[in-house]
Amino acid sequence: MDKKQVLVTGANGGIGLAIVAAVARAGYAVVAHYRKSAIALESLCQELEKEGHSVRMLQFDVRNREQCKEVLEKDMADNGVYYGVVSNAGICADATFAALSENDWDSVLDTNLNGFYNVIHPVVMPMCRRKAPGRIITMASVSGIIGNRGQVNYSASKAGLIGATKALATELGGRKITVNSIAPGLIETEMIKDAPLDYILPSIPMGRAGKPEEVAGVVVFLLSDSASYITRQVISVNGGLA
Repeated sequence: MDKKQVLVTGANGGIGLAIVAAVARAGYAVVAHYRKSAIALESLCQELEKEGHSVRMLQFDVRNREQCKEVLEKDMADNGVYYGVVSNAGICADATFAALSENDWDSVLDTNLNGFYNVIHPVVMPMCRRKAPGRIITMASVSGIIGNRGQVNYSASKAGLIGATKALATELGGRKITVNSIAPGLIETEMIKDAPLDYILPSIPMGRAGKPEEVAGVVVFLLSDSASYITRQVISVNGGLA
């Protein structure tokens, strides 16, 4: 029997790489998306292939609606419809609201929120026509739940993503396609390299940043049969940060 295919967007970042590795090692065929540079992803894919796992790379820009539609439709025509999609691609451009440029607002919303539409919309009906269970997982953030200083654009994009996730779950529940969101807190990636850790860590009950693998583990669970009755939920992975 063919392995279930899972598309992972933003696969070349810290959390994305961890998701690709965990999902592939859990027995799924991974379609790993990247936009430009993919050195780290290429290395990981080679490692996973040597281990006997199924993984292939797919290049497109989540901000480009027509490109997303063209590339995804062709990939599904050539390789079959996805069982799951992990909408992980995202960026941040932090600044206080008064100093926030138009470009910083537009680029973050365009990638994090419009990117969700651009990727998920072309795959929804093919997933429904499979007439089989499916999984859609979005990557939100603690910032989209509580709001963070200097992240009005990022918080807006992630809060919007949470709302879209919950609404889509109501539409696809009858099709046995679950739609959930994961909201990471402070995770050890490049994104937090300039974060004021001395200020943030005391507010985290566990007293540390999380690891990308701890987010990836939740993705694997939500893809599994054990999560078939979980939908319309936001699962926080934040060490108790409230």
